[in-house]
Amino acid sequence: MASRALTPFQLMATLLVAFLATCHAGGIAVYWGQNDGEASLSDTCASGNYKFVILAFVYKFGKGQTPQLDLASHCDPSSGGCTGLSEDIRSCQSTGVKVLLSIGGGDGSYGLTSEGDARDVAAYLWNNYLGGTSSSRPLGDAVLDGIDFDIELGGAKYWDSLARDLKNMGKNQGGKGVLLSAAPQCPFPDEWDGNAIRTGLFDFVWVQFYNNPPCQVSAGRGAFMDAWKQWESVPAGQIFLGLPASKDAAGTGFVPAGDLNSNVLPLIRGSPKYGGVMLWSKYYDDRTGYSSDIKSYV
Repeated sequence: MASRALTPFQLMATLLVAFLATCHAGGIAVYWGQNDGEASLSDTCASGNYKFVILAFVYKFGKGQTPQLDLASHCDPSSGGCTGLSEDIRSCQSTGVKVLLSIGGGDGSYGLTSEGDARDVAAYLWNNYLGGTSSSRPLGDAVLDGIDFDIELGGAKYWDSLARDLKNMGKNQGGKGVLLSAAPQCPFPDEWDGNAIRTGLFDFVWVQFYNNPPCQVSAGRGAFMDAWKQWESVPAGQIFLGLPASKDAAGTGFVPAGDLNSNVLPLIRGSPKYGGVMLWSKYYDDRTGYSSDIKSYV
């Protein structure tokens, strides 16, 4: 059957719909590195499911401590065993996946005691993981795209100073700059990351809508949307809905993929700052296929 050419009006309408769909198209961020048995970093990126991969965690830093990275059984940074990840990191970046390093976590020894302490930590991160130079880069010579603040203990002071120092180093010392992300809990404002996020320096905020019953999806549409709107008010680039990738990944907050696709994402996908979905973690996603189930809806 012969097809008819679109009228100018129909063509304009079609292009507008495509443009708006692109504007609100989200991506998936996933945490990697804390569990045995998850896919390799290169395979994680090659899956095509993720826009961001966050390496977790630098769990010890600040207070005069020598920073330490923990990637479970993937490799041992203390013996130089993680330098081989440079090839994986570059492979990820070549496909457009941004690779960030998360500092903090729910279990560790970290905190900042002064602006000088924050400056020292920023310098360490810059020289050992970002665009600086060091003779002992734990992940080899690959340059990560940014730093993720998953601050859940250690006090609330000076994280804003750390954010400023990292951004300034990216600007003043050349290179591709430094992306900043944060992973606050959904109760607003966040007890730990709140001051840092208010600097307006964060490109991405993936809010943990789990292990927080009053504001997670299961609290009901009203409570969830109130929390989402509060987080959209912060001066950050994009806001992500943080979820566990399986029931086993968190105490509360798991949302079945079908429910997320049909009932939750339609509520937030048109939000001006909507960025997508963050998942904890790759290990659990490997076991459920959650990212594959939601990817076309995000």
